[in-house]
Formats: sequence, C-alpha cells, structure tokens
Amino acid sequence: MGSPPFAGPVFDALLASPSHSVVGLVTRPDKPRGRGMRIVESELVARARTREVALLQPERARGPEFIAALRALKPDVIIVASFGEILKADVLELPAFGCLNVHASLLPRHRGASPIQAAIQAGDIETGVSVQRMVLALDEGDVVIELRTQIGEHENGGELLERLALLGGEAAVRALDQLAAGTAHFTPQDHTRATYAKKIKKEDGVIDWSHSAVDLDRRVRAFTPWPGARATTSSGEIVLLDVRVHGDTPDRAAPGTILATRPTLLVACGAGALELHALKPAGKGRMDAQAWLNGARLDVGANIGGA
Repeated sequence: MGSPPFAGPVFDALLASPSHSVVGLVTRPDKPRGRGMRIVESELVARARTREVALLQPERARGPEFIAALRALKPDVIIVASFGEILKADVLELPAFGCLNVHASLLPRHRGASPIQAAIQAGDIETGVSVQRMVLALDEGDVVIELRTQIGEHENGGELLERLALLGGEAAVRALDQLAAGTAHFTPQDHTRATYAKKIKKEDGVIDWSHSAVDLDRRVRAFTPWPGARATTSSGEIVLLDVRVHGDTPDRAAPGTILATRPTLLVACGAGALELHALKPAGKGRMDAQAWLNGARLDVGANIGGA
C-alpha cells in the first residue's frame, strides 16, 4: 500500500525479491494531469499492470467493499510506504503478520507526515528508514529494521527522498526475510524521545528573511522540490534552488536586502547572509542567479521580499 514517489522503489524491491510474492497493490486513484487534464496512470500502477499484480485504487482504504477485496488477496503481511491515510483496525488486523510501515526517519524522531523535510530543517547529520509494526497510534509501533545514512551538507529534500526510498526497499525486504525465517525482533520505541513532523502546506514555502542564514539554507534544501522556497522581487516571484550560508556580515541592512551582486548574489538575513546560486523565476526553468540578476536589473540595496 503506497503512493509515489517514495513507494516506487519500495514496490520495485518487493517485486524483485525472489523469496516473497506481491499479491496486490493498493494505491490512490489516478488523477488528471497536464493541460488536457487527462487521467494518467502513476508509475506504481503501470508497474503493477506490467507484472500482472492485482490492483486496488479506492478513494479511501475503508468500508466493507474494500475490506472484502483486500481479504480476497489473502496477504500474509501488508507493507505500507507513504500511503497517506491512517489505516483502521480492520485493515491492520487483516493479515496474519500484521502491517509494516516503511517510515523515512529514525523513529521515534520525526514521526508524522514530512520526516524527510523535518530532518533537513532540524540540521540532523544523519537520518534513515525504520520499518515498524503499525498500530492505531501515529508511528508508535515497535521497530523491526532500522537503516541509517548521512545527510549531505547541501542535499535537498528531493535528493534525500530518492536515497531513502531505495533504502526503504532494502529495509522492507529484510523485514520480510526475518518474518519468514522467524527471526524478526521488534524493539519498542522510546516515546520520551519522540518528535513530530507536521504536514507541509504550500504557504510554508514563503521565505522569511528575518530568520538566520543557517535556518534559511536548511529551509530551501528541505522544501526543494516541493513546495519550493519562494521569495518576491520587483520582477516577480522566484523559487530558490541552490543557496549557501555566507556567514556573519558587518552590514546592518534589513533582512531581504541585496548586499552584493558580484561575485555572488548576497542577501541579508536576520543573522548572517545567504548566497543565491540558482533559482527558478515564475514560468521559467532553473537558471543561474547571476543570469537572472542581469535580466531582473536589481542592484545593491534592493529588497527581495518574503514573509
């Protein structure tokens, strides 16, 4: 049970496992995309059809009709990866070995909807994936597998998601191997160490230059590619894609003020300054900040707005 993009590599790893058989995929209904708003199959659905895996696409994973269809697949265990819905007891209790969730953090740290972004925003040095037995409380189940990885100094949310999804596939197969062998050991979480990652909204991407350069660097990386770290200028909105912390600056300019245009575009923050290296203007693709600056005709002293 899952949704792209995180669930894709997990699904692939399960399909490729010689020891386990995928009897079904439960994923969201396909939605209209593009200018013509045509219904386009997700990559998960396409893979399921190619491998002739039974496919269920309910609006909600509940109700007698869905439960009957799920029970007909006779699953021994259900693997859940970024499904996006809190499952009820009738689903959790259906398979003999229960439901296992592949969560993109080192539980109990960053329980909740946006663990990848939360880890980057918090300045964590490492993160990973946890495979937990699902219970009726949010991400509080006992953990059977934990795999760790370092977070790159300039790694963004999209890049980290790709790596963690691959790691999640490996962890899911390991968990199933242990269940099949009777060697699985489930470790209770230390609930006193729990932190929570709230669901991200589009408006969360608006830059507040009164924050420190360190905080803004983390926010830009965490919110790339979605919802995007956005700022406004006299020439329109821009999405920041690649930034660097410049450090403390003697200038006492207001946050959001351009401090320098060469050799890099430098913007004042609440503490320190941020170098802008790449960005995306509204309606255009990624471009070098210097190239954008040439067209925007902004100079030292101009203000790049935000919150």
